[in-house]
Parts: sequence; C-alpha cells; structure tokens
Amino acid sequence: MRILVMGGYGLIGTPVVQHLLEAGHAVVALGRDVAPAARRQPDAQWVKADLVALTSADAWLPILRDAAADVIVNCAGALQAGARDDVDAVQAKSMLALFAAAGPAGVTTIIQISATRANPTAETEFMRTKGVADAALQTSALNWVILRPGLVISPQAYGGTALLRALAAIPVVQPVAFGDSLIQTVAADAVAQAVVQVVAGQIAMRRIYDLVEDEPHTLRQVLGRLRAWHGLPETREVVVPQTIVIILARIADGLGWLGWRSPLRTTAISELSAGVRGDPTPWREQTGRSQASLQITLRRLPSTVQERWFAWLFLVKPLLIAVLAWFWVTTGLVALAEVDFATVVLTRHGLAGETARSIVVGGALIDVALGLALLWRAFTGHAALAMIGVTVLYLAGGTLIAPDLWSDPLGPLVKSVPAMLPAVALLALLRDR
Repeated sequence: MRILVMGGYGLIGTPVVQHLLEAGHAVVALGRDVAPAARRQPDAQWVKADLVALTSADAWLPILRDAAADVIVNCAGALQAGARDDVDAVQAKSMLALFAAAGPAGVTTIIQISATRANPTAETEFMRTKGVADAALQTSALNWVILRPGLVISPQAYGGTALLRALAAIPVVQPVAFGDSLIQTVAADAVAQAVVQVVAGQIAMRRIYDLVEDEPHTLRQVLGRLRAWHGLPETREVVVPQTIVIILARIADGLGWLGWRSPLRTTAISELSAGVRGDPTPWREQTGRSQASLQITLRRLPSTVQERWFAWLFLVKPLLIAVLAWFWVTTGLVALAEVDFATVVLTRHGLAGETARSIVVGGALIDVALGLALLWRAFTGHAALAMIGVTVLYLAGGTLIAPDLWSDPLGPLVKSVPAMLPAVALLALLRDR
C-alpha cells in the first residue's frame, strides 16, 4: 500500500515510517522541515508542508492526489501554542479539512494517533483539539482507527520523556513533582507496530484503542526506573514545591513565544499532574496481547554512556544559553558604561580618539545584539556562529593593534579563546530532533 504519514520525523512518526517501510509499504512522509529526515530515511518519499496552511479541503487535495495514498497515518501534533506552533490549526482545523478531502482523493482509511485524555471539552488546548479531531473522524464515512498512546518511551527523546530522563539522571538528589500521579507507558515501536497491524487489516476498524501497559506507575516510580536504567544509585528525593513548578512553567510559556518548546510549559505540567492513564482492555481483547511493561520497554532500549550524556546535556543546554546570553549582554553594557576607559586603551596604541570610540561603541552594541538574538530560537544558531566570528575578529584586531594585551595580567585576549567554546558547544546541542 501507499501510506501518507504526517509528522513523519517526530517521536512517533519516525518509528511508524520505519516499521511501514520494513513491512513493504510505500511511504510518503510529510513535515515542515523534511530535508534532514530525508537524508536519514531516504527510502521514504518526503513532502514539505505546514499543517497550519492546510486548513481547507482545497488546500489538501493537491497533496493527497500527489501522494496517491490509500491510508493516512496522522502522527503530527503540537503541545502548546507559541512562536512555532498553532495547536488549533495543526490538531483541529487542518484535521477536519483533511477528513473532508480524504474521500474525494481516494483515501480509504485514516489512523489517528491521539492521546488518552483527548476530549473536546478537555482543560488543555492540546487535549481539546485532539478530542475535536477524534470526534470529527468518528462521524466520517471513512474507515478509521484512533490509537491513544500513553507516555511514549523511545530511543530518541525530546519533550516530556526527555525531561524525565534528565531529571532521573541528576546526581546527589532526585527532584520530584507530582510524584503520586499515575502513569502508563508504551514503547514507540509498539505504537508503530500497532499502525502496521491496522494497515494489514488485523485490527477491527472504527474503534478507539488505548495503547498502554496494564499496570500504572506513580511518576515517582517512573523516575526511579529511569534512574536505575541510567545505572545510577538511588538517592534522596527532594519534592519540588508546586509554586516553583508553576513559576518555571510560566517562564517556559514565555520562552515558547521566542520559539522554544520547553517540556516545562503549563500544558505538559497540567497533563503530568493529571496523570497519563488509559484502558488496555480493548487492545488486549483485539490482539490477545498486552503492551510491554515499563520495565521490559527499558530493558529493550540501549542504556549506554550516550544516554547519560544526553540526560545531563539536556539540562545543561538551557543553562548554556542563559549564561552565554548574559555574558554577551553584560560585557556589551559594561563597555557602554565605561566607553571612555575602553577608548583610552585603544588610543594608547595609536588609534585616533573618534575611531577608538566608534570601535568601542560599535563592538558593545554588537555584543548586546548577539546576546539578545541568542534567546530567540530562530536566530540562536546564527547568533552562536556570529559570536565565534566576532571573537575571532576581536582576537585578530587585538593582536594587530595591541599585541601586548596577550601578556596582560587580566588576560583580555587569552580569556577570549575559551570564551568561544560555549558557543561551539551550543551549536552541537542546538537541534531538538
């Protein structure tokens, strides 16, 4: 069969594409930024499209006709509205338009990846819009299956599962919030295999299936399992006050409008506090099998130094951005506050007064601009590269104009060399997926 997978390079979309290809299907995968994914998985056909722009049946028809798909698998989603995401457009409006266009385009079946708490009247926009799409699909004339995974455990990690991995790897203490919330997990590969079973006609259509393990765990227990999976010993638990969690969530919400998709945003916190629960009975009755427990899922995943590096660096990354931005903005502001002092340093080495002053002021303004640009996700990579370039120019200019500064006791030039390394490290950590 030809199958269109939306969100084909995401946490769930990646294994779905892989499993469908291994099952012998032709896969067309859709996403906003498909070039890296196409290099990683060249056996699929990749289509670049933004669901935000596909909110009418007419907008969908050319894509569906080109894809010539028999089945559509929707793995796309957005946790919370921000500079890079429109939750209502992605999860509700575009889906309703897709369902209207699917029949005329020759699509026979839609597999919707939803969530266990999806409901048109849910508190969070994420669950509410998923619920709206689910309800609309159930009233359509198409064949459909709605799969509702629990907390997805995957070899790749970002979002909430990445945060839990990182928290579980913190040394000395184990921070815990909402420790008594009940969680049921599922392996990402199990979700992908469920999609393959639906496509193969092994699963009854026009039904909703929760893909969750049989027994729930408290969030505290999930963190403990992940900590043991990292190979780390048990340690003292520290309960994070709800007030602190709310403050962090509000800060993360604000950063969302700068393009950052923090797993600490209020939607993620609300869902974790409510728990991730589902009913495994319909799927077990349909297949005769239960989903693997968290213990078995983790046993099947690699737990190597790479996972521990990821866990630690996941928390280091925001600190790196904050400190780097603070450093550049502060140095620029200090230079602006002490223009005369900095100008004297240059005039002592032969530069004219006005020229020296222009260099100091211009350099300070560039420092401040780069520090602020680093905080805006769309410009972070460019700002980090510019920081490296500006530092190289600073070193070159300093060497030509004032070579004696290399031996200055305060080390203004010597210190600039290691000062570049945080920007280099940030470039290495910048991509989310």
